[in-house]
Amino acid sequence: MLSFDVAMPAALFVVTLVALLLNKRIEGKLKTTFEEREFRRRDAILFVAMISVAVSVIVFVPQMAITVVFLFSYSTLLFMFSYIFSGIRKRRAQLFCLGFGLAALVAGTVALLDPLADSWLFYGGLATYGLAAFAFFAILYEQMRKTSGERWYLAVLPPALFLLLYLFYQGTPLWFPYFFNIFAITFAILITLYLASLFTWKVVFIFAGLLTVMDIILVFGTGTMGEAATTLLNLGLPIAVVLPRIPVQGAISFGGLGLGDFFFAGILATQTYKKFGEKAAVISALVMAFSLGLFYVIQLYFEIMFFPATVSILCGWLLVVAWKLVAERKTKDKAVIQN
Repeated sequence: MLSFDVAMPAALFVVTLVALLLNKRIEGKLKTTFEEREFRRRDAILFVAMISVAVSVIVFVPQMAITVVFLFSYSTLLFMFSYIFSGIRKRRAQLFCLGFGLAALVAGTVALLDPLADSWLFYGGLATYGLAAFAFFAILYEQMRKTSGERWYLAVLPPALFLLLYLFYQGTPLWFPYFFNIFAITFAILITLYLASLFTWKVVFIFAGLLTVMDIILVFGTGTMGEAATTLLNLGLPIAVVLPRIPVQGAISFGGLGLGDFFFAGILATQTYKKFGEKAAVISALVMAFSLGLFYVIQLYFEIMFFPATVSILCGWLLVVAWKLVAERKTKDKAVIQN
């Protein structure tokens, strides 16, 4: 009996679709921030090379150093996005602070309750209460604020909450899989939005091809991709989305898909939108998710521990691109005949 999974392909489709729809709304703002800069061919090659080096050296770096680097990177990403879009209206800013204040208040309260309560979580509860107090104070300050523009105190709330939850909840049942997956999905979307505006249609082909080749080498050749993923997951760092396989067959088992794969699908979908429009982009997201599920059946059948998901994602995307190019060619030929 062949095993399959619908949870992870569905997650890939939903996350890619969310990134696609958000990119439509905020790409202009990000392009202004990046001063209309775009990746060139050499930039794409260098980017893939940097990813390859980073993955290869992770297994040799002390775990504390890895944790610090990843927490700093995640926190910087959250702060940057929050700050770029912190120039919102007063009412929205207050609602933003209220949301994070309530989240911190709930997290602090849960940290002090059994069966989670211990000395470390006790201090975590106090720290999250402090963050909640800061958020509620920011609401009052916002009411008195006369100037407009970005607010640093809005931008610090997301990274502060992330750091507190990781430091004090990591190792508890609440961190994995709940907070873990929430932040993993958030980072997957933010990374896609952050870099989507830098790619062009021609450069994305170079990037996709090189990244897929690199992924195959690191998974099947050197094996460092699997080792790096295992190291980071053991540290509780949200570098993948981990979901139970559905339908459940026997005991519950989990499957994971790295943030890089979500980012890869998101970049391909956003470029498809720019080239062929929204309908084609949504179809590409759907076909990429279906292709992931199909290759997953093959992975389980041959009992492959780690499989380069970029292969399945790229195959699905290329099918849609080929379909659109052929359809456009037929449309042009028909127009020439009619003229």
